[in-house]
Amino acid sequence: MKTISKKVLFVASVTLFVMFSMVCAGQEPTAKSDGIFPEGRLAPAKFFTGNAWVTGLVANDSVFTTAAGSVFFEAGARSNWHLHPSGQILIVTSGVGYHQIKGQPIEIIRKGDVVKCPPDVLHWHGASKDSSMSHIYILPNTEKGMVEWKGPVTDEEYANID
Repeated sequence: MKTISKKVLFVASVTLFVMFSMVCAGQEPTAKSDGIFPEGRLAPAKFFTGNAWVTGLVANDSVFTTAAGSVFFEAGARSNWHLHPSGQILIVTSGVGYHQIKGQPIEIIRKGDVVKCPPDVLHWHGASKDSSMSHIYILPNTEKGMVEWKGPVTDEEYANID
C-alpha cells in the first residue's frame, strides 16, 4: 500500500510541476482528451504551426537526466525546425504524421512507429495534412541541453511529400 501511495504522490507532484510551469509560461489548458494521456496545454505558437497540445510525463531532474512527454497535433499542425543536443526519441501513439531531418525526404510516421532523431540534427515533426497525430517524446542526457528552436517549417516544405 505504501508503494501505491508513493507512486500517486510522485505522479501528482510531476503533474503539479508541469501545470505550474505551463501556467507561468502563460499557456491555457484544453479540455480535449481522447488518447492515453490528456492533451495538456496548447503549445506556444512561436514554436508550432497549427494547434498542438503538450503534456509533460517525466520532469527533467539531475538523477535521471531525461525528460518525456506527450504531444497531440491536430491535422496540419507541426513543430518548427529544431534540434536536441542529445537527440530525441519519438514513439507514435496515434494517427499519421510526418518527420523530416533537414536535407532528407519527409518520412510518414504512424501509430507504433519509433523515430530516433540524432543529436544536434535539425528536424521537425507533426501531423499529416489529413490526420491528427500524437507521440511520446523522450529527451535523454538533458544535462547537455534540451532543445534549440529554429524557424517555422514553411507550407512549401510541409507539402513536399515525395
